[in-house]
Formats: sequence, C-alpha cells, structure tokens
Amino acid sequence: MKAQQNLQTSKSKLDISFLFLSLSTLIALITSVVSFLNLIFSTLDKQFPDVLNSTYQYGYSIYDFESIRSSLAILIIFFPIFIAVSFFWKRFKESEMSHIDETIKKIFIYIILFISAIVVAIDLVTLVRYFVSGEITNRFIYKVLSTLVVVLLVGVYYLLLIRKNKEPLLKTEIIFASVSIIIVIVAIIYSFSIMGSPKKQRLLRLDDKRVTDLQNIQYQIINYWQQKEKLPENLSDLSSPMSGYSIPTPPLFSNGEKYEYKITDNTKLSFELCADFALPIPMGSREGQDYYGGGTFSMMDKSMSTNTDRPFGGMNESWDHQTGRTCFPRTIDVDIYPPYPKPVK
Repeated sequence: MKAQQNLQTSKSKLDISFLFLSLSTLIALITSVVSFLNLIFSTLDKQFPDVLNSTYQYGYSIYDFESIRSSLAILIIFFPIFIAVSFFWKRFKESEMSHIDETIKKIFIYIILFISAIVVAIDLVTLVRYFVSGEITNRFIYKVLSTLVVVLLVGVYYLLLIRKNKEPLLKTEIIFASVSIIIVIVAIIYSFSIMGSPKKQRLLRLDDKRVTDLQNIQYQIINYWQQKEKLPENLSDLSSPMSGYSIPTPPLFSNGEKYEYKITDNTKLSFELCADFALPIPMGSREGQDYYGGGTFSMMDKSMSTNTDRPFGGMNESWDHQTGRTCFPRTIDVDIYPPYPKPVK
C-alpha cells in the first residue's frame, strides 16, 4: 500500500531537470532555425542580387558579409547544442514520466507546432504579396522554399512525437536527424563558397582598411590645399600636433608596407596615392552586383568614367584596384573645393 502511494506521488511530481531540458531544447531549436534561415537568406542575397534593392557606392565594404558571418557563427555553435540536448530530451521522454512532465512535454511540442504553423502562414502571405507586386525573383522563390522545407521538417517531426500510440520512432528520428545535419552542412559549405574562406575574409578586411586610410589621406590633402593653396610636398606635411592628426599606418607596416604619395602636376593640382592590395576588386556591373556585396552598384564602374548619364560618374572617386601595387590618380577641382577665405587683417 505504501509502495503504491509512493509510486503515485512520484508520478505527480515535477522533474525540474526535464523542465529546463525542454526549455534548452526549445531555445536551441529556435536559435538554430533562425540562424539557418538568416544564413540562407543572406547567401541568396549575394548570389542573386536584385536591382530594386541596389544602392550606389564606391569601393567595397567589409560589412557586406557581416550577416553571413554572424549567422554562420551562431549556427555552428547552436546546432550541435540542439542535437545534444534533443538526444537527452528524447531519452528522458522515453523513460517513466510523471503527469506534470507529460504535460510539459505536450506544451513544448505544441509550442513548436504553433510557431511552425504561424511561420508557414506568414510565408504564404509573403509569397502572395510579392507575387501581386511583380517581384518574384529566383532568390525570393528559394527563400520561400527554404522556409517551407525547414518549417515542415520541424513540424512533421514533432507532430509524430504526439502520436497517441507509442510505437518506437527510432528509424524516423534517425532519418530526420540525418536530413537536418546534411541540410545544415550543405548550407554552411554553400555560404563559404559565396563568402570565401576565413583567410580571404581577412585579406578583404585588410584591403578595406587600406582603402579607408587612402580616403582619409585624400581628404587631408584636399583640406591642406584649401587652407594653403598648395599641395603638400610629402605625407608628413599633413601631420599636425595641434589637430592631433597623424598619417594612418598601413596594416602590414612591420613587413615594410607603406602608403605612397607623389605630385604628378603641381600646376593642375594632380597627385597620386598608392598602396599594395592583397586581392582584386573587379569593376561593378551594370546589373547592380559587385564583387563584395550583391545588390550594390560600384560607382567606379569603368563605364561611369566617361558616361555622364550615370549618377556620381567620374573616375576621380574610384578605389577599384587589382592585386599588388595600385595607384589612384587624383586632380583637385577648384570649383568644387575652393580655397578657404583668408581672415581679414
């Protein structure tokens, strides 16, 4: 009699470990799905740029791949965590559970099914909205299909877990787990193929710093001329203890890297800025896709150098470069950058 009472008490007792295990599984699942979809969306944006979302810019930006990098980092960490906690959650689920634990399990599963249903509904609404707007593109179709596949994969799996009959789902679970792992691995490999290796990303960031430094130096040269009506003889003339400005240091200065400045025509206010670059940056295409970030126009497209029909045309602002030593010719336009007025004595 006492043993029966103890059994009934244990069946009605809440197991805190299962509660936190369920919460951990839910958080890891949501984080993995969101990061996976963000990774797919960001990669598709780079692979299939849309001119409707294009913006004009010159040069390139290291932030073009920031969304891919962030999604990759989150997915690589949280997806294995989800696999691990799901394994322990499944083992706990198959053991003798109390009524409260059974209720928690059902709540956990129904929350996932509810979120899946909401996502599918939103996905379909978005599809119809873009369809009537005439904006159906390859990348949008792939995004919708990716969302549907992920949501259905998650929804169907957890729907099977609430079946009333307790037939073993080992074979089904292995299939779902294998498919999920394969999809995630393929997505990661595909993203790296679009973004490039970590080494390449490092080189891009170094080149971005070089371009930023040269832009900074160019601004200081123009400011110097506006104040003194002459070009500086060398870069050291730009340094000023009063203003606190100093010449930017190249990323690999310890290896002998340096920025070069030389006057090509003092009377016409022409000069050159030179630097060594690790990777080339091809000219922007007319369709609005550049090398470093799909969906953006490069203002330094060669066609812009002589085509005044394009906005912001002109080779004078170009920072496009090839691998190795690249020099950028510049000429100060006195109409655009007139000398500062002299103070009245």
